Amino acid sequence: MPSWPSSATADAPDRIVQALGLTRVYAIGAVQVVGIDGIDLSIPDGAFVVLKGDSGSGKSTLLSLLGGLDRLTGGQLRVAGRDLSRCNEAALTDFRRTAVGMIFQSFNLLPTLSVLENVCLPALLAGSNLHEIRSRALGLLEWLGLANRTQHRPRQLSGGEMQRTAIARALINEPAIVLADEPTGNLDSGNARKVMALLADLNRRFDRTVVVATHSDLADGFASVVLALQDGRLVPP
Repeated sequence: MPSWPSSATADAPDRIVQALGLTRVYAIGAVQVVGIDGIDLSIPDGAFVVLKGDSGSGKSTLLSLLGGLDRLTGGQLRVAGRDLSRCNEAALTDFRRTAVGMIFQSFNLLPTLSVLENVCLPALLAGSNLHEIRSRALGLLEWLGLANRTQHRPRQLSGGEMQRTAIARALINEPAIVLADEPTGNLDSGNARKVMALLADLNRRFDRTVVVATHSDLADGFASVVLALQDGRLVPP
């Protein structure tokens, strides 16, 4: 397994993501499928990263590794000060709840909960104080233009409103890094532009690192870092 060149490299405070030889291989029967192929990666804290690549390039796999949703099969990976190559399941659960916020193309809202309840849920699971959670959630929903939608169910929302709710949910635990996987894939062009502008705004306003995997060019103008994947490898963008 690769090792970090020095402790200074391993613990660089201005680098929220550090990967060395990062690899993810899937076994499908007797076939080995390479999702991420030995990449080295360093992302500065506070960056707005746009991750480009065709379908099957490895974008979603990389986000899943960065978010602790999947385990690497080789190399080293540190995100927000956590060594994900050495975390057990309990440590990964804590990482997902406290250090990272995830935004998905399909929104992943619970249909039986209100907007406010959906936003509060991750913080409740993390054991935060209910009064503080509710106050924080209401502030986020007001910023996102959803102050009049707090008691609505997801089925009563437009696609853009559902994605804004998902953004609020991703921010409720004040994560160090926000990962968005094709966040505009289910939106019309107008709402897609609004969501990308909101992601850029949260990067600036809340000083959060944001990584957006997208086919779209809408985020390009906001990017401080552009990465491109092809066949699980980083290539020039």
